[in-house]
Amino acid sequence: MSQLATLHIDKQAHKFSAAHFTIFSETDRERLHGHNYGVSARIVAVMGDNGFSADYNVYKRALQRLCDDHDEYMLLPSQSRWLKVAEEEGEYLATFNGKTLRFPTDETLLLPITNVTVEALAHYLLDRLMEVAELGDLAELELFVSSGDGQMSSACWRAP
Repeated sequence: MSQLATLHIDKQAHKFSAAHFTIFSETDRERLHGHNYGVSARIVAVMGDNGFSADYNVYKRALQRLCDDHDEYMLLPSQSRWLKVAEEEGEYLATFNGKTLRFPTDETLLLPITNVTVEALAHYLLDRLMEVAELGDLAELELFVSSGDGQMSSACWRAP
């Protein structure tokens, strides 16, 4: 029987700062604000004959790239049923409940999610991580997103 090992990658450097607002309903949303998001991972893989399971470096680099790709941006959901986003002359026009907010397109990321929450970010970032993951002997890959001390969500992939 193969032995499984669990690796945890939780580095202080794996963080990004971003602005957002959470949408609660058709008429209610948070005010624009920001977070210093932390990103970490849990990797469960078969331990090989050499005593290793998964290559830490592959995942450390991938997590850092994810953080770098989202650092210092305004995050907007592209799939919200209540937020309408249009692009006009180098700006995103985000209209919610009759109010339009303008954000420069080069400082804004339009993400394929329904809301900018730690739950949605965890699933979105896990999908991005899966694009570069070495699935070989992986049993599980879980990605965590925190928005502050004691506040986090995770999304998990399990091998079929």
